[in-house]
Amino acid sequence: MKDVCEAAGMSRGGLYSHFSGTEQLFEAVLEKITEKSAEDFREEIKRGVPATKILEGALKLMEEEMKHPEDSLSAALYEYAEVTDSDLMERLNRNAEEKWKKLIRYGIKRGEFRDVNVDEIVNVILYSYQGARMWSRILPMKTKTFRSITDHIRKQLTGGERW
Repeated sequence: MKDVCEAAGMSRGGLYSHFSGTEQLFEAVLEKITEKSAEDFREEIKRGVPATKILEGALKLMEEEMKHPEDSLSAALYEYAEVTDSDLMERLNRNAEEKWKKLIRYGIKRGEFRDVNVDEIVNVILYSYQGARMWSRILPMKTKTFRSITDHIRKQLTGGERW
């Protein structure tokens, strides 16, 4: 909490008036990150951005995140989930599922995505991505590995190759 206070320019008392401890702070940070990502999708859909463009931006971001395991919270998430009774991981997963389902249904409705099994492709997206992020912390992965994951997702949704 001391490090957070220094980074935020807050007193410990000020920080503790918002968060009772590191668990509450960690959960708030994770929820903010996932909500921002979901909000980005919602805003782009609301503005009528092509589903393929939203997908391409998300896949590029996924590739960048998989390439940089040192910036990943995957290990911290795993460790946190092992020691807490919080339902945070379930909430985060549900939010991620809903975000992707909305995008995929939007793309299908617009005729930009193939008529896929939405639940199935969402599982492929979420668990291959998180798996690659976790494993990249353990052993070096090549760019072609990350690309094969995002290319597979793209092909399943659009039937096509990288744009």
